[in-house]
Amino acid sequence: MNLKIKIEDRYKEAIKAKKTDETNTLRLIKSAIKDKEIESRAKDKNYIIGDTEILSLLQSLIKQRKDSITSFKSASRNDLIEIEQKEITIISEFLPQQLNKEDTEKIITKIIEDNNFKSLKDMGNIMNNLKTNHSGSIDMALAGKIAKSKLSN
Repeated sequence: MNLKIKIEDRYKEAIKAKKTDETNTLRLIKSAIKDKEIESRAKDKNYIIGDTEILSLLQSLIKQRKDSITSFKSASRNDLIEIEQKEITIISEFLPQQLNKEDTEKIITKIIEDNNFKSLKDMGNIMNNLKTNHSGSIDMALAGKIAKSKLSN
């Protein structure tokens, strides 16, 4: 089933069950998807957003929430931290299981070896490969750190 349809179905269920937090978060996701579609339709009239793009969008929504949590911690706003963490939990349910650090490291090592990458100039190629082949299942921030350390050595 299409990810956009899953989100829509879950949204309808949340409304019926009167789950306010879940409804608000799903509404936020739907809005982000709609914004992306509108932005892309300016270039291509027949554009329909795909699952890969939705996964990327969900990851950026999670990153935004994590950045907000960092800010809220410095301001001692535990009430807002809790809201952001709930949103992360709901958004994460639509992402595939995230690979752990060791698995991410193995994948990056294999990409480096298979393509004979040697310097930091190859960083973009590694990240493109990860986005193409492992979208949604890898924490790209973590992958960036690992790739950078491997190429620096």
